[in-house]
Amino acid sequence: NTITDLSAVVTGLLLALNLPPRAPWWIGVIGGLFAIIVVKMLFGGLGQNFMNPALAARCFLLISFTSIMTNFDTDTYSGATPLASLKAGESVIGETSMIAIVAGACFLLLLGIIDLRIPGTYIVTFVIFLCLFSGRGIDFDYIAGNLAGGGLMLGAFFMATDYVTRPITKKGQYLYGVLLGILTGLFRVFGASAEGVSYAIILGNLLVPLIEKISFPKPFGRGGEKA
Repeated sequence: NTITDLSAVVTGLLLALNLPPRAPWWIGVIGGLFAIIVVKMLFGGLGQNFMNPALAARCFLLISFTSIMTNFDTDTYSGATPLASLKAGESVIGETSMIAIVAGACFLLLLGIIDLRIPGTYIVTFVIFLCLFSGRGIDFDYIAGNLAGGGLMLGAFFMATDYVTRPITKKGQYLYGVLLGILTGLFRVFGASAEGVSYAIILGNLLVPLIEKISFPKPFGRGGEKA
């Protein structure tokens, strides 16, 4: 029983931040049940899940209820999301609160809960990918729109850094960040969808065992490699 550690509350909050504002209440319920029961508890509970529960639930909902999960109309905004408009070549400002995300990230960094290895490498790799392959070169407006749009900043600081599903080695965390940046760039630049963070992190989660295998330090001395 892990109710008192509030891990399910964290999963619920992250899932809620990945839902459209007009999504009906039962979407959150179904997503929460899938995240906690299927992704977490059926694989052994807290610390045993092989992918981020909130992102897995988001992808499950996106596949199962596509029309609901892609409707981001609000009382003040209607039409394609800013990220989709950016992909179509239009100029946008952004669609997420960078101030709130960066403030929360700074809080976690100051407390030592996370570090910049994964999110820093992730963001830098993604920016380099855009400069090389987006066809726009070093376009600061385009880069800023991609960083402020969609779930990249939220995913980089609050999901990719999940202790359970990230690599445990420092070298592995750098490789993990590079992988996430490349995958997100591939999905956003060459994919049909304007987003790609959720799928990038989930695919990265699945590749963590391989990343750890190639990045785990080899022992020296008896039974290990000779210096």
